[in-house]
Amino acid sequence: MPVSTATFSYASAALAFLLLCTVLLTRWRGRPHAGLLATACVTMVAWSGVMIALQGDSLPPVVAELAELARNAAWTAVLLALLGHLERVDGERRSRTVLLAAVIYLLLLVAPLAEQLLPASVLFLVTVAGRVGLAVFGMLLVEQLYRNSVTQERWAIKFACLGIGAMFGYDFYMYSDMLLFRELNVELWAARGIVNALTVPLIAVSLARSASWSTQLAVSRRMLFHSAALVGAAIYLLAMSSAAYYLRFVGGDWGSLMQLAFLFGATMLLVVILFSGSFRAWLKVFISKHFYRYNYDYREEWLSFTRTLSHPGPNLGERTIQALAALVESPGGALWLRRGARCEPAAAWQTTPGTASEPADSPFSRFIEEKQWVVEVSAHAAATVAADAAAPALPAWLRDHPRAWLVVPLLLHGRLQGFVVLQQPRSAVALNWEVLDLLKIAGTQAASYLAQQEADNALMLANQFDSFNRLSTFVVHDLKNLVAQLSLLTANAEKHRDNPEFQRDMQDTVSYSVQKMKLMLQKLSRTAAPDHARPLAIGQVLTQAVALKAAFEPQPALHVGPAGLRVVADAERLERVLGHLIQNAIEATPKDGRVTVRVEQHDADRTVRIEISDTGQGMTPDFIRERLFKPFDSTKSAGMGIGAFESREYIQELGGQLDVRSEPLRGTTFTVTLPLHRADAVGRAA
Repeated sequence: MPVSTATFSYASAALAFLLLCTVLLTRWRGRPHAGLLATACVTMVAWSGVMIALQGDSLPPVVAELAELARNAAWTAVLLALLGHLERVDGERRSRTVLLAAVIYLLLLVAPLAEQLLPASVLFLVTVAGRVGLAVFGMLLVEQLYRNSVTQERWAIKFACLGIGAMFGYDFYMYSDMLLFRELNVELWAARGIVNALTVPLIAVSLARSASWSTQLAVSRRMLFHSAALVGAAIYLLAMSSAAYYLRFVGGDWGSLMQLAFLFGATMLLVVILFSGSFRAWLKVFISKHFYRYNYDYREEWLSFTRTLSHPGPNLGERTIQALAALVESPGGALWLRRGARCEPAAAWQTTPGTASEPADSPFSRFIEEKQWVVEVSAHAAATVAADAAAPALPAWLRDHPRAWLVVPLLLHGRLQGFVVLQQPRSAVALNWEVLDLLKIAGTQAASYLAQQEADNALMLANQFDSFNRLSTFVVHDLKNLVAQLSLLTANAEKHRDNPEFQRDMQDTVSYSVQKMKLMLQKLSRTAAPDHARPLAIGQVLTQAVALKAAFEPQPALHVGPAGLRVVADAERLERVLGHLIQNAIEATPKDGRVTVRVEQHDADRTVRIEISDTGQGMTPDFIRERLFKPFDSTKSAGMGIGAFESREYIQELGGQLDVRSEPLRGTTFTVTLPLHRADAVGRAA
């Protein structure tokens, strides 16, 4: 490349920035940061002059090094000013970036002055790597300036970002090439002046629009996270490149192979680290702890939390766990929801679902409902809670829950709707007041979504029952038609009793009416008669229910424990509920199988437990959780799907509980737990 070409290139840069400086000092004196920009332009003019003088070997290399540093420092100061880091606002946080830039430039300033103390190879590596680092630092500042500007300000500032970013980008490319090939590309260096001159129109256009520039820009956590990851990756790659060059230098014939293998392994390690969830969680916690006054960017956290909960589709329980877990970097958790008098497992996210339920009136449930506390589950926390007179001991199932860490209550209008058990986080999180308050308010928000879903399901169920009532209206209409036909038949019976044809018609009509009424009775299995609850001998009720199934195969076997056990219920409804469970067991079991009905008394909680077990087809956990007790959902061709639903509802009305244990192809066991008649319970306890 001829010398005159490089001279023309840098002279063009000097002329372009001289014109821009003149405009800044005359027409645009009132623009924001006009003085600092004019200083940067003067530095560019001086830098261009040094580069031209360097062509004739009339200047020592140290002067060129200082000119390079002054040029980069000037534009870095412009970017820091535009970001607001040079103003005395929130100085503790903003001064760290300025201090970092000052340290970098000071180190690079000392390097050329210590030319006699350092070996040539070390000085070359430090100098060139430092220039690459300055270019990366400048590009990061440009990216933060643009990303953290509001939409209205980007219209004015985007061309300045393009111009200044282009200068740093070209330097990064040129010095990276120099670091790789161990020599300066003369053509790239000569074209550098023209490249810098071409950025002047972009900066001028941005200055013309600069009336809307603002200096109060805040660096968001997301941008700082990505910037920190980018800086770390750049430093890592520079270090690995230097190590690879050293391996090539000392490796002899194997140098190239060692260099390529080392670079490939280092790159793969970097990719694994960047995609590691634990590393990302640690970096987020580190940034929030050391760079910000508060741990959370509440706008971003609340938008993300609400977006997760309001996502259309099923599985709101899993989304609730996911949204709460994201606040504390937890990898998973499980959800318990209040169903009647107990909090039962409802959903799980990236963990095994819970199996144990917690009574809604237990000391632990009352404690988190009254105190509205987020409970930490650990050996130390459990001992602390147990030692506190006002706090109950943690339930045994909670202490045994795998990797349990936090119990977040879901409260709505001061009432416990359920709770979420979160697993241990990927990175250590300090449970200070800010984290606990955020989890409590997020739990309240999640409880409102879950309550809305429950209300929607109740409304849908009411609509289904309304459809059932409309079906009853049509059935009544059909009954009226049948009654009319039978009435007409009765009226003509006396007149045509000896007529064979009439007798045949009468027989057909009656048969048809009977069949039709049987079908309607199958559809209308629910009765509207009021309940008459009274103390019942549970053994007699089961004996009658089993006797009605004696004609079926396999025939159920009844085993009654202590005699005289009594419960308070309506005899007809209780017999129908238990008969339905026995009938289901018979229908699910082959003829050579077994159906067993067993009655036992439990003195510990003063209850009667009825177990109806079979050796039939069994059910999957998903079917039990999602379909077994869902009304109007049946696997039978002639079923209406309300038997199991009615059974559980009535048992809960009696203050009892219906549990199911089943394994596919191995059988099912329904356990009905009913409270003993009070007088019987007191007498037996005495």
